[in-house]
Formats: sequence, C-alpha cells, structure tokens
Amino acid sequence: METNVSTLQSSVPSGRIHEIESRVSKSEVNADGDYVVYWMIASRRTEWNFGLQRAVEWAKELKKPLVIFEALRSTYQWNSDRIHAFVIQGMADNARKLSRRSVTYYPYVEPKAGDERGLLKELTAKACVVVSDDFPCFFLPRMVKAAARQIPVKFELVDSNGLYPMRDTDRVFSRAYDFRRHLQKTLLPHLAEVPKHDPLKGARLQKLESLPKKLLKRWPAADPIELSKDLPTELSKFAIDHDVTVSDTIGGVDAGRKRIDSFLNSKLDNYSESRNQPEKMMTSGLSPYLHFGHVSAFEIFDRVVKAANWSPDLVAEKAKGSSSGWWGTSEAVESFLDELITWRELGYNMCVNLDNYTEYESLPEWAQKTLREHAKDKREYLYSDDEFEFGKTHDRLWNAAQWQLVTTGIIHNYLRMLWGKKILEWSKTPQDALATMIHLNNKYALDGRNPNSYSGIFWVLGRYDRAWGERPVFGKIRFMSSDNTARKVKVKNYIEMYHPPSPQKQLFS
Repeated sequence: METNVSTLQSSVPSGRIHEIESRVSKSEVNADGDYVVYWMIASRRTEWNFGLQRAVEWAKELKKPLVIFEALRSTYQWNSDRIHAFVIQGMADNARKLSRRSVTYYPYVEPKAGDERGLLKELTAKACVVVSDDFPCFFLPRMVKAAARQIPVKFELVDSNGLYPMRDTDRVFSRAYDFRRHLQKTLLPHLAEVPKHDPLKGARLQKLESLPKKLLKRWPAADPIELSKDLPTELSKFAIDHDVTVSDTIGGVDAGRKRIDSFLNSKLDNYSESRNQPEKMMTSGLSPYLHFGHVSAFEIFDRVVKAANWSPDLVAEKAKGSSSGWWGTSEAVESFLDELITWRELGYNMCVNLDNYTEYESLPEWAQKTLREHAKDKREYLYSDDEFEFGKTHDRLWNAAQWQLVTTGIIHNYLRMLWGKKILEWSKTPQDALATMIHLNNKYALDGRNPNSYSGIFWVLGRYDRAWGERPVFGKIRFMSSDNTARKVKVKNYIEMYHPPSPQKQLFS
C-alpha cells in the first residue's frame, strides 16, 4: 500500500525535510510495515528535535509503533575512548528518558569492525518509513547515501541543526558579514518555526511488543546505562584508540543542560568582554553538546532570549550585516547570538553546499595565491607530527593550548586561532599545516569533525577573512603571534595549568 507524503499534515517546516533516493520511488511508504524507524545519527536527543517530531507524526498517521535506533560504530575515523564515552553517556540519558515512553529505543554499540554490517537493512525491512538526521559533515553524508541503497521504503532526512534551515539557500557565503546580512533579512520567520519541546508528549503511540528475535540475536541491544557506569573497563573491549583518554567533560542531554544553566547564571552577562580571556573561562562550553546533538540550538536560543526579555519587535529595521545592534538587546547577548547563529551556521552553509569543503583547493583564490607566492619562504621553526601532537615546540603558550586539547578535548576559542596560525608558520607547506590541523583537531577535540571545525581551521588559511599586510610565510593571510596574544590576554596561569609534562626551553619562561 502507498501513502503519499501530501496526506501527512506535518508541523515540521518543509524546507527542513530532505528526501533521499532509496531503493524505491520517492513517494512509496509501506503502510503494511510493522513500525516507523527514526535513525538517530546527529540530533542525539529526545527533545527540541525536528527529526524525532517528523517520525512521531509518521507513526501517528500510519498508526504504527515507533522505533528509535541509535548506533555507535567502532570503525569511524579518529575513533577513541574520548568520543565513544561522550556518545555512550548521551545514549544512557536517552535510555533513561525513553524507558518511560511508548516507543522502542534500540541502542546498538558495535563490538568490533564489521559487526554492524547488515543491521540497518534487517531493521528497515519491516519499516513503513525511515526518518534520520540531515547532517552535512564528517562521514555521515556518505553513510546515509550508502544506507539509502539498503532501505526499501521512503527515506527522509530532517534538519535540526540550527535556527536557519541550512538548505534554504544554495549560495556559499565567503564572508561572515555577507551571511550575517542574509540572516538579518531572512531569519525572523524561521524563528517562529520551532521544534516541539517534547514531541513524544501526548503522542499516544502504539508500543511494539518486541523487535524481531532474529535481529536482536545477531545484533543485541546495548545497555548504555550499564556501559557508562564503568567506562574505562568497558571501552577497553573495543578496538578503538585508547591513548585518547576519556574527558572530564561528561556527555549527554543532562550534562548539556547543566552547561546551559551555568552559562546563563554566571557567564552570559560578561560574555562579550571576557570570552577571549582563557583564564576567566567565560565561554559557554556548549560546542561538544551541539556537535553530538545532545543539546539543541533552538533550546539554547529560547533560554537566552527569555533570560534577556527579548522579542522579535526589538530587531533593527535595516539589515546592515553588523555583528552588534541588530537584535536590539545587550552587548553580551548580541555577541553570544552572533557566535551561536552567524558563525556556527556559516559552517553548515559551507558544508551542505560545497563538496570539497575539507580540501585546500576550497580556499579563496586570493588566499591560495598569496600562500603559493610565499611557499618557499624560510621558516624559522619546523616541527614534526609528533612534536606538534605532544606540544614539543619552543613556544610555551602554544604547547599549553595543544596540551589542553590533548588532555581535555577542548582548546579555549581564542587560543584555537593562535594554535592554527602557528601550525601554518611552523609547517613546510600550507597543505601540510592544513592536514596537521584537521588531524589534531578531529582526533582530540570533543567538538571536532563538525562544520565549525572546518570553519575555524580554514579561517586560519584565509577563508571568511580578507587580505592583510604582507609578511614572510603568511603572505597576506592574517598573522597572530604568541607575544601579542600574551599582551592582550592573561595567559600565565593558563600556561602553568596546561604545560606538557616534559620540560623544554620555551618562550614566556
């Protein structure tokens, strides 16, 4: 039996629903299937989630149970104890929340490489329709494309990434100013299109008695609550990188919400003046939770603007592209919203519209030209991969930033810019610098492998920036130095806190 999508009265904006070619025609829904599947791959949360909301609507329309499938592979690039732990902690939160709901939560943690093969095909063989998350970065687009060849029913991707639907424009913005001005002209109507706080509340869905025994026998459901109780022991069983250790930053919706509370209560008021000070720790700390989908940009925005007593009638009449003054609220709130929306979603715009966003050739032509002209300039220092990775340079501030990344999975936002500039300065070629930045960031950072990761890394090499005064190695690329940074912000205690264990002769001694 076929059910046409037009018969589904959806509260999810159509611009956020992207249908991907599956094994069948676009309109085919198997109304005789056993359940609807929501494949949770990026928005790993049960609230403020357009993807789950869409899946609930399908389940209600078809009068079928809902299966929420959340998996963790062991074969992703840069796999490690750190990333596995953060994801499993989030799965444990989901397991607790969904145990009280009329849905079937199916968490799966792949024991070893290849064990997951065939699972999605088996699970969706009895599905009516499959809904998943539309995420434009890392291996997820490739994974979804490959999965579409196995899924025998309608397959939809839903964008819950940010306040502006990322597929609303196919224009790639080369500057934050241009994107900001575009947002100031187009964003307001989208602010009224908010996902339901709790899409499962009052849904009254049928409950599936059990998933097929054949499926569960071959691919047993994980118990993320038990796994999270003794992560070091449990993670040692997986063939992942155990040298990248578990971070003190705990993953999951509950921990993410505590971060939101802490930020609103003690940091937001001083955000604009203190966020670039590494020792004050005034950044929100929300980027890992946004990356893994444990918290939603919609929820953060809602909490911030309510705290600020903001309403849409306060915005400026003209779209000038300025980073302040448009929202009509305090400088601190304006500054934070510019980071949360303009700078964060600028990366999503690039990734969804530019296939080669990870490649050196995606840089602006002026940046490639100036770096090419200075490719043979003498470098005062050149470091090996190991020297970069373990913070063994001559520069104590850079080493501290790298060691913060290695040990905690985080670099302070301001120092991350310096971190990248020095890698460019101390590498044989800008292409080598790019490879080093991508590898170190994606290996260690909790918020790595994200559109914002690539925005920041490529900004180091000129993306989203303009030409500056010419100098060796950098050409017209913006220059930063540890000396100037140490004069602008306090770093003494930061260096002492994060210095690598092996002593070296370094700057700022």
